[in-house]
Amino acid sequence: MRNSSRLFDWIGAAAAAFQWLTRFPVPLQVPFSSDLCRRSVIFYPLVGGAVGLFVAISCAAAAWLLPDAPAGVVVALLWAAITGALHLDGLMDTADGLLSGRSRERMLEIMKDSRVGAMGVVVAVAVLLLKASLLVALAEQWRNGHALSIAAALCAIPVWSRWFMVWAIAYWPYAREGEGMGRYFSGVGRLEVLLSTFTAVIVSAGIGFWAAGIGGWGAAQGIWLFLSAFFLLSITIGFLLGSMIARKLGGLTGDTYGALNELLETVLLLIFVMVLHQAA
Repeated sequence: MRNSSRLFDWIGAAAAAFQWLTRFPVPLQVPFSSDLCRRSVIFYPLVGGAVGLFVAISCAAAAWLLPDAPAGVVVALLWAAITGALHLDGLMDTADGLLSGRSRERMLEIMKDSRVGAMGVVVAVAVLLLKASLLVALAEQWRNGHALSIAAALCAIPVWSRWFMVWAIAYWPYAREGEGMGRYFSGVGRLEVLLSTFTAVIVSAGIGFWAAGIGGWGAAQGIWLFLSAFFLLSITIGFLLGSMIARKLGGLTGDTYGALNELLETVLLLIFVMVLHQAA
């Protein structure tokens, strides 16, 4: 009985991760609690893998059905839609607060406001335009024989950006003591980071084995190499961004976790397109 209860707890945690971070239909009612929130972060990289797979399939379909420019825009919109624009919302709130030039307390108040300010709109539009333009470039390269590496990158980028969210939750203090959704994740620590890292590595290894089945072991080794680079880039760039935000706010909030994810996705995509462009 105890084993079945534990199994349900883990299934519930995985379901909760998908329900909170995506719009994938998960017809399972889970009891909301701090323990559930803490366990759910272990599955964030798995959620990222599902989002990445959705984006890769969308890119393949759009590149086949549409010219490059509309294909890239459509994929960017689908990418935002599958997450319910959750991370974009966090990015906008974070931009409104951090770029207001106010005190720490006032920044946090601005971020709580449900209304979106000018800076939030500007930053969100800039990120969406950049991401769409990068996806336009990938749609073109998809037709030029790089479909396998592009599909692998699109699957992996959301894995590592969401993995870093777990690292950020554990590493920096929560800026709103006793307030907001973030307080439910206060128990996230080294164990959850370790387990989420294990999840991310397993998902990335799966991407490599999938590549081996299609393109052979030579292709898989190359893909595993840039997946390792995504890990190193995520921890380096994410730490720099997180440190700047935490220094201004005295910690992080739920909005900033979403902002970090959105910015990391965009930067990793930008770096991948740069490398692909130089190699072409």
